[in-house]
Amino acid sequence: MPVPVEYKRASMDFDRFMIDARDISGLATTHQTYTMVQGVFQAFRRRLDVKEAIRFANVLPPVLRALFVADWDLNEPRRPFEDRATMTREVQTLRPDHNFAPHTSIHDVAAALRKNIDQAELDRVLASLPSGALAFWQVD
Repeated sequence: MPVPVEYKRASMDFDRFMIDARDISGLATTHQTYTMVQGVFQAFRRRLDVKEAIRFANVLPPVLRALFVADWDLNEPRRPFEDRATMTREVQTLRPDHNFAPHTSIHDVAAALRKNIDQAELDRVLASLPSGALAFWQVD
């Protein structure tokens, strides 16, 4: 079997996502964007159990999937979905001395994600997750 296309172009797809997230958020570099994306993914992941998180990860492209599950502390307590401002402050606590995530970080990462993956598939999976999951990734 040949190497699946999604793996052959994984770096290119990741770069495109990061540039979109950088531009949407108004950050200066993709290095700043990386911390923002990682913080958003971790904030979302903390609100899911492992099976739910894997279901979500499976709709992500390979590099984002890896970023979503990397450094996961399975002993960390599960958190409830809260208002976006509270969850954004959580995003901003990741590497706080080097975190430039704006108050729109969850929206910005969601917008970049929706631009780069199958939105219908994302919404289908989000609808199967706990209440609050779909709202987390909304981009109204």
